[in-house]
Amino acid sequence: MVGRDPGEAHRVATRLELLFDLTFVVAVAAAAERLHHFLSEGDVAHALVGYLAVFFAIWWAWMTFTWFSSAFDTDDDVYRLTTMVQIAGALVLAAGIPRAFNEGDFSIGTYGWVIMRLALVFQWLRLARTDPARRPGALRFAVGFTLLQIGWVARLYLPTAWLVPAFLVLGVAELVVPVWAERHAPTPWHPHHITERYGLFTIIVLGESVAATAATIQAVLDTGHGDLPLLSLAGAGLVIVFSMWWLYFDQPAHDLLTSLRRAFIWGYGHYLVFGSAAAVGAGLAVAIDYKEHTAHLSAVAVAYATALPVAIFLLTVWVLQVRPRQPRGLVTVTFPVTAVLVLATPFAPAAIYPMAVLLAALVGVTIVTGQP
Repeated sequence: MVGRDPGEAHRVATRLELLFDLTFVVAVAAAAERLHHFLSEGDVAHALVGYLAVFFAIWWAWMTFTWFSSAFDTDDDVYRLTTMVQIAGALVLAAGIPRAFNEGDFSIGTYGWVIMRLALVFQWLRLARTDPARRPGALRFAVGFTLLQIGWVARLYLPTAWLVPAFLVLGVAELVVPVWAERHAPTPWHPHHITERYGLFTIIVLGESVAATAATIQAVLDTGHGDLPLLSLAGAGLVIVFSMWWLYFDQPAHDLLTSLRRAFIWGYGHYLVFGSAAAVGAGLAVAIDYKEHTAHLSAVAVAYATALPVAIFLLTVWVLQVRPRQPRGLVTVTFPVTAVLVLATPFAPAAIYPMAVLLAALVGVTIVTGQP
């Protein structure tokens, strides 16, 4: 195992990477479903804290695999088998999400995390043995992730009052390990490949909004008669998700990854992109519940379940992919202004509809100006 050429032509996601992503469809769906459930029940604090913690585990497990595979995917038998072990770990992680969300019990999720991460440590040790030039950095990754796995398992036995502080400390440490290792010996990740992989995961999380729209249509069909309010809500939801897709993919992003610092900002910043996009689906599902009189929230709170993640998505895409291009004229301010207006829509009647109009208008601005 040695580093791949970061300038390799026609580098695309492999079939094994797509299989790996498929397991995360299950994990993202489980997290979004639990967020939807607790928001509809009116337990907002539990919903937000649980979702942020669970989605961090999902995002970070996916990300550590993705950057490694971009730099060192040999596609030989050992690599394939090790990746399949990681896939098995991801499924265990997904299976533990309901218990983590409902009871704060991360034991099953942690065991899945251990399976995934020990397989990844094996890959780093394999690289250290076969690629002398990258051995120091590979050993830093291996040692750092091994120590953190010990920390995550030890966390399961801490007193309840220490669980959240320990999670925060370990989470920050997880983010620090790649910075520490990459600065010593940078890995040869492929910019085009990385942005394609992130784009594919963006489609996965946007799929939660598509699923919420499909659930709305199904609810209308199940009634046996046309329900215009629900159908119009489904239409507005589709406009929102289509607009988010358009705004994210309007311009290629590989040319923005010009340095290690920018790559870290772009890569880590996608926690907010992915998390907010999946949360929009949960918010739309809460809006459906409200229409059917099963949500235990006020109309304003229901609207914010969609408006807040939409605004976070817009601001994060602006910071990561629009502002670095130094756009001119109207586009310079339209993303943040639209985000602020979206945050104001919950105080308007039928907030989902003005949200959809605002996002469609923002897409229109990018088309007319020819800028992201």
